[in-house]
Amino acid sequence: MRLRDRVALVTGGSQGIGKAIVRRLLEEGARVAFCGRNIQHLKAAAAELSGVGPECFPFQADVGDPHEVEKLARVTLERFGRIDILVNNAGIYGPIGPAWENDPRHWQETVTTNLVGAFLLCRAVVPAMIRAGRGKIINMSGGGAATPFPRFTAYAVSKAALVRFTETLAVELADHNIQVNAVAPGFVATRLHEQTLEAGQKAGAEFLRKTREQLAQGGVDPAIPAALVAFLASEKADRITGKFISSIWDNWADFESHLDEIAKTDLYTLRRIVPADRGMSWK
Repeated sequence: MRLRDRVALVTGGSQGIGKAIVRRLLEEGARVAFCGRNIQHLKAAAAELSGVGPECFPFQADVGDPHEVEKLARVTLERFGRIDILVNNAGIYGPIGPAWENDPRHWQETVTTNLVGAFLLCRAVVPAMIRAGRGKIINMSGGGAATPFPRFTAYAVSKAALVRFTETLAVELADHNIQVNAVAPGFVATRLHEQTLEAGQKAGAEFLRKTREQLAQGGVDPAIPAALVAFLASEKADRITGKFISSIWDNWADFESHLDEIAKTDLYTLRRIVPADRGMSWK
């Protein structure tokens, strides 16, 4: 049990990938607080997971609301005394269709939930981690972070920005023994893909076809990204920070034998890699 005596806070933890993450962290020995907006989903998840690990604590909160985020962090700290691990998992797809046809308020809501929500949680939790002299922050990114994702612009933009936020925050917190990483979970069958099917041709014929194929095959087991999150939350990943890691395409299970190489490479980042024979000039 790699996370015995650790305390974790997981957003969007009542369904899908988030619930799988909560389960895995509990199995690893952590006490876990998790939040969501739907009280019925929270109660159902708590009932399902209550006997899995030391303790799970559901809390209703909207990560896009600064006041609710502050309360979530405060109540978690009051209950457990500290927060060692923060997993920013809450996310929505947002408007589907050509960008110029998207509802502006829905577009902004998506960026607020997916990006600003992670910032608000970090802002609320990081001071406690600094005082403790350690911490782990894992941000769940995904489709559109590394490549264009047409007809899902709000989602793609927010997830790409979340990775750059991850990389930047990792540098800011490097002197405080706090590691910050981002995870691409892969195609896990969740309610988000049901929205793709409901959107029909607005989602684009090619992505609609791929979604149907992936759903027919069952998609990626959510236990896989959950296992990567548990690894990044453990002491075994203490030297990994500022990275964007795919749970299905990157051989993260073998990272321990390549820690020096991983720490130095730009492979797991959004940076542009320039050939050695080409200089960079901004003049």
